Amino acid sequence: MMVIGLALITLCLAVPGISYICFRMGFYAPRKKGSDDAIDLPDGEIYEKFWDSMRQWIQETRATPHEEVSIRSFDGLNLWGKYYEYAPGAPIELMFHGYRGSAERDLCGGMQRCFQLGHSALIVDQRCSGRSDGNVITFGVNEHKDCLRWIDFALAHFGPDVKLILTGMSMGAATVLMAGGKDLPDNVMGILADCGYSSAKEIILETIRKMGLPPKLVYPFVKLGARLYGHFELEETAPAEAMERCKVPVIFFHGEADDYVPCWMSEKNYDACQSRKQLVLVPGAGHGLSYPVAPAEYLKQVRQFFHTEEKQMQ
Repeated sequence: MMVIGLALITLCLAVPGISYICFRMGFYAPRKKGSDDAIDLPDGEIYEKFWDSMRQWIQETRATPHEEVSIRSFDGLNLWGKYYEYAPGAPIELMFHGYRGSAERDLCGGMQRCFQLGHSALIVDQRCSGRSDGNVITFGVNEHKDCLRWIDFALAHFGPDVKLILTGMSMGAATVLMAGGKDLPDNVMGILADCGYSSAKEIILETIRKMGLPPKLVYPFVKLGARLYGHFELEETAPAEAMERCKVPVIFFHGEADDYVPCWMSEKNYDACQSRKQLVLVPGAGHGLSYPVAPAEYLKQVRQFFHTEEKQMQ
């Protein structure tokens, strides 16, 4: 009996301990300190040949006049963004960056792309990033609620006739797709989702496999860590589930060479989507590189997809 009792005590201590480690690794985001002048570029060989372009995009964006804006999240966080106006009354892309990323790094080139399409850009620092508060990343569970708050802000700040496109990269794509499952105002012309995952569970299982760990054994600790220490339910909602309720047009982009978020996840989101939709796969593009790899084709597809909505809302 004593052996069994010791085993139970050890188990009771081990479960929250392992869950806490998983929470720190997956969801906790300590505040970063760095020089305001430093330019953060993505690491990895696949990005190196685009560093010059990315550096130029970031410098141009910093030099472009903009308005700093902020909102209060549903759970009391101050969230910040920067608004770049192409022209008064132009459609505005609400842009959301990826996991452990930043608006400036993940969405570099976003302002330039928007301007080429005749769109303005409101580029958001998601919770835990940039000037925005927070230290818990929730894989879109809370972030998509922030997206809904940004929509409310846009209507109040830019007027009831404002035209909006929800745009996201990676976790930002998951964020806007989850928001797409809600009842959105008619101002939302549609969604642009670039290399988004189908659910937090599926991308986390994929990551655990790549780490050489047993997914079925580790994932329950990850889920429990989110609940105990992050105070959110990891499986509360998912992009693929939200797409089953989506009523606005959605265009999906994904690089065929993406080895971080596999292509089949965008395909799953596309298959689940019940509204007008289009899937664009970009050969040779790694994670988040569809636009840098094929800018002309990217612009063409976005322009054609949203042309009908823009005409109807004029």
